[in-house]
Amino acid sequence: MEKINQTKVTYFIIEGISDNPKLQTPIFLMILLIYLICLGGNMMIILLVSLDPQLQTPMYFFLSNLSLIDICSSTVNLHKTLFIFISGDNTMSFTFCITQMFMFSSFQTTVLLILTVMGYDRYVAICNPFHYHMIMSRRVCPMLVITCWVIGHMEIIPTLLTILNFTCYKSNIINHFFCDVMPLKKISCSDTTFLGLYILIEGSLLSCFTPFVLTFISYIFIIKTILRIRSSTGRRKAFYTCSSHLTVVILLYLTLFCQYMTPESMNDLANRKLLSLFNTAAVPILNPLIYSLKNKDVKSSLRRLLRSLKVYT
Repeated sequence: MEKINQTKVTYFIIEGISDNPKLQTPIFLMILLIYLICLGGNMMIILLVSLDPQLQTPMYFFLSNLSLIDICSSTVNLHKTLFIFISGDNTMSFTFCITQMFMFSSFQTTVLLILTVMGYDRYVAICNPFHYHMIMSRRVCPMLVITCWVIGHMEIIPTLLTILNFTCYKSNIINHFFCDVMPLKKISCSDTTFLGLYILIEGSLLSCFTPFVLTFISYIFIIKTILRIRSSTGRRKAFYTCSSHLTVVILLYLTLFCQYMTPESMNDLANRKLLSLFNTAAVPILNPLIYSLKNKDVKSSLRRLLRSLKVYT
């Protein structure tokens, strides 16, 4: 292990997912396949929303932004992982490492905020349908999305500045497959008290817990409104409009809980890497799959697009 004493490192060594030579090719092919499906699925959502006038509604506007974030987040992390498998060069410059950490953390928070806004959108659509287009107007929706992006990138700045002020590291080896906050905190020999408190207060409570609570409140009102509907057909139709979003929210928060909130004694490094891989790669794949399979509008739009392509070929 390369020791670094009382000096800032210029590069880090990424240990990766596994050091077993027999697993390198299968892992590479799996990650490559996941990444390509992620790109294809989310780009399809963005394309359909952009081209189909019937999908140019607030809900699908938010969904296309969610797909864009998924593409950016997966690319930020997985392109370096794939490059390491291809080239065998597992070194990463200090600047690249900090940039990757900043971008991934920002995108992760932005995803949670976008999902919160989507929950509010479903609340307005079901609980206040007559004023839906007035509340979720063409002016309000872009402002909500911009706010999510700005907050998502601003909240990580104190973490970034703290890490930039670290004076030394016990090692330059990161036991992960990408540069994340917690692995950097573990190998630093600087005082990490502030960083630990900030991650606990801002990262856990504000960035994760607050969006969860706001989304949960939205669904309390949604469920209460659905239960008041007398006909079973009306209840099913109302629940159907938010079932895709609810599925994505439950899946994402369960993953985050398992990744960050379980005790270290119950969650070793290998499990953390697998959960991080699932959160980084698999969840962005599931988003377009869930919305495509559970949403009639998206499936109908895809069929119309395929039919139009056949006409021009």
